Amino acid sequence: MTDTPEPRRSPLHEAHEALGASFTDFGGWLMPVRYTSDLAEHHAVRQAAGLFDISHMAEFYVDGPEAASYLDFALAGAISAMRVGKAKYSLVLAEDGGIVDDVIVYRLEEDRFLVISNAGNRDAVAAALTAARGSFPGGDAPTVTDATDDYALIAVQGPAAQSIAESVADIVEVGTPWDEQKYYAWSAARFRGEPLLIARTGYTGEDGFELMVPVAAAADLWDAVLAAGASHGLVPAGLAARDTLRLEAGMPLYGHELSRDIVPAQAGVGRVVASDKDAFVGKDGLAARTDPDAPVLVGLVAEGRRAGRAGYEVYAADERVGEITSGALSPTLGHPIAMAFVTPAASAPDTALTIDVRGTRIPATVTALPFYRRQK
Repeated sequence: MTDTPEPRRSPLHEAHEALGASFTDFGGWLMPVRYTSDLAEHHAVRQAAGLFDISHMAEFYVDGPEAASYLDFALAGAISAMRVGKAKYSLVLAEDGGIVDDVIVYRLEEDRFLVISNAGNRDAVAAALTAARGSFPGGDAPTVTDATDDYALIAVQGPAAQSIAESVADIVEVGTPWDEQKYYAWSAARFRGEPLLIARTGYTGEDGFELMVPVAAAADLWDAVLAAGASHGLVPAGLAARDTLRLEAGMPLYGHELSRDIVPAQAGVGRVVASDKDAFVGKDGLAARTDPDAPVLVGLVAEGRRAGRAGYEVYAADERVGEITSGALSPTLGHPIAMAFVTPAASAPDTALTIDVRGTRIPATVTALPFYRRQK
């Protein structure tokens, strides 16, 4: 037998304990799953704002004159086309085209990038970036530095996010005014003398900002954002609310909608792949995996209160056609929603299917993702 390692703790763990959080092991980290109520935290993000600790995410710096060309090779997207100040969603692929992880890339300078990956895939992404350095066909491969242990990340998300963020005490020297910062862009600032990266990104389907700060300043920044948001209805929110929010927004979760067994086109993220690039890790593997009968990701909506969950089977008449990857009773919409991989023949919008919910067939209808779009 082998000992299971103790989950890591966020730099904000004591702050979460003081707020009465319940915890769960997520990606090898002990993270808050809720503070009060899953529903209350979910609704707060949709109606006002929620504050999330996302310090479990992994951060990698990529530095060097060939950094952009290297990331074009190491990742699926056209990274070199990004301007300084922008962010881009991309994928790390295995040689066979399977998805190692989904990431967000920030171009900090012409020759300097930040790659943020999922907590549970930190080692896999580190290994993939290292392997890509070894096979990079360009000039000198850049330096890749794992900086996960040096930074904390928090996210303020919701309609009131901008009003809250711009009123946080001691955030100064903001490079781009809050109201001018575009979606999937970032700006530099300082918080009590420490460097602060402000990104207009998120995982909830709402407006919001993700703030990256050195670990030493994390607790002070968390408290400052909570204080600034008190009059706006801001609440701390845990992983349970984050999951239902991202599901309503049709955003994939690694290990559910994304995995090494899935290629991007199946999961609806084929647009991320810049297939016209001369070479990138996974290009040949993707070309070899063009099975027209491979299952594809769809949205499902149902009536009533019984929701399909991950692993539940999906049927067309009496034929099993797929399996749910994520599902819940939508707090915002008031009816069950799910994402599922189904056969192409069962994937057209408005197709009538059923979900086997503990032995009972629940009628469901295929729908386009996302389930929810915020009012802009």
